[in-house]
Amino acid sequence: MQSAPLPETLANLLGLDPNSTAVMIVMSLIGAGLIGTLMMTNTALAGPWAKRKITAAFTDRIAVDRIGPYGLFIIVADAVRLLSKELIVPEGVDRPAWDLAPLIIASTALLGFAVIPMGNGIHLADPEVGLAYVFAVASTTSIGLVMAGYASNNKFSFLGGLRAVAQNLAYEIPLILTGASVVIFAGSLQMSEIVAAQQQSLIGPLPSWYAFVNPFAFVLFMIANLAEVGRNPFDIPEAPTEIVAGYQTEYSSVYFVLIYLGEFIHIFLGGAIIATLFLGGPAGPVLPGIVWFLIKIWGVFLFTQWARSAVPRVRIDQLIEIGWKGMLVLSLANLVLTAVIVGVTV
Repeated sequence: MQSAPLPETLANLLGLDPNSTAVMIVMSLIGAGLIGTLMMTNTALAGPWAKRKITAAFTDRIAVDRIGPYGLFIIVADAVRLLSKELIVPEGVDRPAWDLAPLIIASTALLGFAVIPMGNGIHLADPEVGLAYVFAVASTTSIGLVMAGYASNNKFSFLGGLRAVAQNLAYEIPLILTGASVVIFAGSLQMSEIVAAQQQSLIGPLPSWYAFVNPFAFVLFMIANLAEVGRNPFDIPEAPTEIVAGYQTEYSSVYFVLIYLGEFIHIFLGGAIIATLFLGGPAGPVLPGIVWFLIKIWGVFLFTQWARSAVPRVRIDQLIEIGWKGMLVLSLANLVLTAVIVGVTV
């Protein structure tokens, strides 16, 4: 999928010179604002409203339905309720780290969308190392979790931060190894090239999405992604029955909103990576690419919410064992097998 980046597209639409540095800086900021607004809108729908509706459907309950049509105004009500609360700063916190942690958690996930192709011309940048950039940015969120846990001066928060580190170490490596198997198939780290490699037909009308080409890698990536975004059975860093709320125990008001926002943005970033690597990115019949892209990331979100409602939480020792003894071995085997298949067939 070769197309001009969003800043250049905006410059051409407005009749401006795309070769001007000043114009491209302004267009890049506008493009980043548009993509950020799109993802924040999805997050606003997912967090206060869709999460409750989906969970209620899975557990045979009635969700929010009295505040506005279909309960949609709960988004506004929750925003007002949370932002109007007092920001309580506990005694003994490491204030700079405590203040920065929510900002890091919320902002790092948003940065990943800069190189995600969402449709024809709807991507901010398309570097040759796009996939490496996305993985690097996504893993930076762990720094915010550790800072929140350590700086809160709370034993439950500290345990949550330690669990977050252990979990990310155990599942980040299988995630990257599985993503590397897609790179071997596509022959590139560039996100647009990975999407373009999935445009051909596999068998008849079945597209050559890597979810069909290598379903084993797709399943491994989906499971590792659950651990990365902290959804059942891997929500150990914030297990409410064990450590209250983990790393976010001492946060309130706008800081809690930022952490909650970062959690859902990270889920959608995981969905965007899965859609790009395994589901053809924005590819799809009839509908515009951006519509298909949103359908796919919401499909991944639906899966994470199903797991949250249906899959029991594992113990911390089981989580580590699954990651190091199971996922790592399987993802490495998948990588080697993919390399052999590609080496033989090319």
